[in-house]
This record gives sequence, C-alpha cells and structure tokens, in this order.
Amino acid sequence: MSGPHPSTATIRYAVRSALADLSPGAVVLVACSGGGDSMALAEAVAHEQRRAHWCSGAVVVDHGLQPGSDEVAARAAGWLRDLGLDPVAVERVTVSDNGSGLEAAARDARYAVLGAVADRVGAAVVLLGHTLDDQAEQVLLGLVRGAGARSLSGMPPARDRFRRPLLGVTRTQCRESLEAEGVAWWDDPMNEDTSFTRVRARRAVADLEADLGPGVAAALARSADLLREDADHLDALADVAVRELGDGPWRAEVLAALPRAVRTRVWRRLLVAAGAPAGQVGTRHTDACDALVTSWRGQGPAHLPGDLRATRADGWVTLAR
Repeated sequence: MSGPHPSTATIRYAVRSALADLSPGAVVLVACSGGGDSMALAEAVAHEQRRAHWCSGAVVVDHGLQPGSDEVAARAAGWLRDLGLDPVAVERVTVSDNGSGLEAAARDARYAVLGAVADRVGAAVVLLGHTLDDQAEQVLLGLVRGAGARSLSGMPPARDRFRRPLLGVTRTQCRESLEAEGVAWWDDPMNEDTSFTRVRARRAVADLEADLGPGVAAALARSADLLREDADHLDALADVAVRELGDGPWRAEVLAALPRAVRTRVWRRLLVAAGAPAGQVGTRHTDACDALVTSWRGQGPAHLPGDLRATRADGWVTLAR
C-alpha cells in the first residue's frame, strides 16, 4: 500500500513535530477559515490525533466582511466536523477599523476571539495556518517599510499558546495535499483584492519569483529565521540592561555606553514600563530619547506616546508624564 502524497506527509510531520511536547489529554484548537492553508492544517491535525495522546477541535471566525460570510463559516465548520474535529466553534466578530486599517482590525478581533475560545474549552495550544509564503510576504513588507531586525524576523513558530506548524510549508503543498486527500476548501475572493497590502505583497513575491527565479520566497523566509535569532539575542541583552539600570532617572553616560542595537530596545522597554502604549511606540520615539544621550545640545523634552516626556538635566535622563 502506497503512502500519502509527499506534500501530505510533509504537513503531517510538521504538525506532529509542533505538538510533540503536549501533555496527555491536552486540547488542540485549529484556527480555520476554510481556506486551503488552514484546511490542510486541519486535515493533518485530524489524522495525527488518531494516534496521539491529545485531542483536537477547531474555531471558525466569521469576520462578517463579505455577504454570505455566515454561510462560508458554516460550510467550513461542516468540513471540519467531517474530518473528525470536535468541538468546532463558529464565532462571529465585529471588525471596527480604529485607524490601524481593516486588515489589522480583523487580525486583532480574530486573535481576541481565538484566545477566548481557547480559555473556554481549556485548549493548551491554538494552531494557525500561516505558511512559508505568508512568512515571505511578511518579510517583504518589513523591508518596504524599512523595519528593524525584529519586524524582519517575521512570524515566530510559537508565541504563548499560538503555534504555526506550516511556516516551512508552501501554499502549493497545502493544496496538493488537499487534492490528494479529497478534502474541500474555498478560495477567499478578498485574497485577490489589491486594496489590501498583503495581497499586493503576495503578487510582488510572485513577480520576483518569475523575474529572479524560484526560491525567492524560501530565501525571504530563511532570512526571517536568521534575523529572529539575532533579534532574540539583542532582546535578551536589553532585558538584562533594563534590570541593571533599575528605576529612573538614569545617568546619560551609562545609557550612552550601551551598544546602540541594545540601547534602542532598552528605550522601548523603558517607555512601555513608564506607561506608553506598546503599539504606539515607534522608531522616531526611541530616536528622540536616544538623542538626549548621544546628540545632547541642551534640547527640550521629547514628547512621547502616553503623554510622556523624556528630559535631561544635570546628566540625568527622566521619563515622566
């Protein structure tokens, strides 16, 4: 008897590896839209649970952004139940663009409801269907924005209870697996809507593959892995530096002695600890703080998120409202 399709085998192995550390009886939730990537993930989870010591369910999030989205969600839930996942929850969310953009608002609403369902059913992990292609697009967007190492390191394989087993798997492999296993999926028309930044990034990666040859997406994803190691190391150094600095105010000369790559991370940590909203702290804010120790000319306070002010007086730097 022949084995599974190579793409199916690759995806199942990725899932098995990602869940190898779970305790007996652990509950795994698959976040599934019904699209090709998350359905391939769901198929692999359903297969692996037959011989695993954990059990699995799924969550379908209906963002309500398209007519008939409730029908799409219900159909996806039916496919998941046919695979053997239980429980399968369908959750409707309200997406309100608060200025960060529709994509970001939808993502925030999705993660919030995934966490809520995981709490409700006692899930140890929530699996997300991001693929190597998604990772490549993430890195490309970071390059376009001139982002630093942390942003260019892309999506981590695991953070808190969320895990991404398919970051080494392509979209093509996901669809090959589904076709081989006879599993249905749907193609979201919003994935062709070029008003969304990620759709344009997807097309840009495809164009680069066509112009430069295959392997661009894999190279971008590999760069993310390498940069993540560097960013993790720098973050660890920044954590140590913050502990050693203690509560402010801080000597400007002590801050200036830190390597810049560490110091910018220290500034971010100090700002957030002082009350600045983490999502609002950007490079221009950390640079403004840094100028107080590296380009001191007697300038006035730096105005920062959270109504904070960074000031320097007599060789000491203070953060306060």
